[in-house]
Amino acid sequence: MGLLTAACAAYASLAAWLWLTLAQGMFWRTDVRLPPRTAPARWPSVAIVVPARDEAEVLPRSLPSLIAQDYPGEAEVILVDDGSTDGTGGLAHRLAREHPGLPLTVTSPGDPAPGWTGKLWALRHGIGIARTAHATEPDFLLLTDADIAHEPDSLRELVAAATSADLDLVSQMARLRVAGTWERLVVPAFVYFFAQLYPFRRINRPSARTAAAAGGCVLLRTAVAARAGIPDSIRQAVIDDVSLARAVHRCGGRIWLGLAERVDSVRPYPALADLWRMVSRSAYAQLRHQPLLLAAAVAGLTLVYLVPPAALLTGLAAGRPAIAWAGGLAWLLMAGTYLPMLRYYRQPAVLAPLLPLTALLYLLMTVDSAVQHYRGRGASWKGRTYPRPSDA
Repeated sequence: MGLLTAACAAYASLAAWLWLTLAQGMFWRTDVRLPPRTAPARWPSVAIVVPARDEAEVLPRSLPSLIAQDYPGEAEVILVDDGSTDGTGGLAHRLAREHPGLPLTVTSPGDPAPGWTGKLWALRHGIGIARTAHATEPDFLLLTDADIAHEPDSLRELVAAATSADLDLVSQMARLRVAGTWERLVVPAFVYFFAQLYPFRRINRPSARTAAAAGGCVLLRTAVAARAGIPDSIRQAVIDDVSLARAVHRCGGRIWLGLAERVDSVRPYPALADLWRMVSRSAYAQLRHQPLLLAAAVAGLTLVYLVPPAALLTGLAAGRPAIAWAGGLAWLLMAGTYLPMLRYYRQPAVLAPLLPLTALLYLLMTVDSAVQHYRGRGASWKGRTYPRPSDA
């Protein structure tokens, strides 16, 4: 009976990997970059809105890159200091003096109103200033996190892509920092899993039935933001980037999502505990705080990522070559589809067979996210804990 179960699991896992490889929007490819673009006849105006809470550690590497944007049109930077206690606001003023370029406004919205997450409350304040500070509203909003550094032509390329393809939302998944051992093991897989859930090619189709974005870098038409009620319509969202994209999609906006070449996260995650907190703070929210979805996620991760090596070893130990072949081929497909992401992050191919170990870590992080939620400590970030939306 045990070998029969192992055989069924091995065949099911292999079938799942064949489907993922061939029918899940080629999620494993990493060549989805900004679409073809040309300079517009008139460069639209842009307000860059940066929510920041206790970001003094990373701000010297990110804010100067925004101020130094080489953009031919009108642009400004609005940094929203969301209740920082580490001098983020004062540091932003000093950096603006030391790095002249785009004008910088530093503002603070006060504590979030009931029912709002802190980041979206900060974005609401920053977007409000952007839309009312001048005689006319900016044509676009660039919503970017305080730990994201942009190359000097980043804004220009984003706007050119949006205007050339008539897009309402252009989002790039920033290249996350990969330096330490744990970052090498966990970070590329984070983007790989995201792309598996939201295949970029499928998201970018005009007929797409779902939507997603990467919150670190989102260029959004101001008129579409107003039509979609952003951010008020998603004020309770913990996973704000996907919620924002879905709000744009619901009102008929056109969306593009892909990998970045010149947009990088400078936030370090040197220890496993840092990466654990990054994932677990929102993993259960991704499952809508539903125990059945959690059980399904655990079962899915086990079948897709843990069964292949277990089946290979079981088949070899029991002298059942069919089980070993099924598990080994599933593991090979897994590692093969992971290789492009490792190359994108300039990591050695030897990490590809370790993806089951990384998946096990993500499984444990997801379970821990649910445990922390039911202990009243779920969806927490920098001193704030958010309830499930229905309880807010």
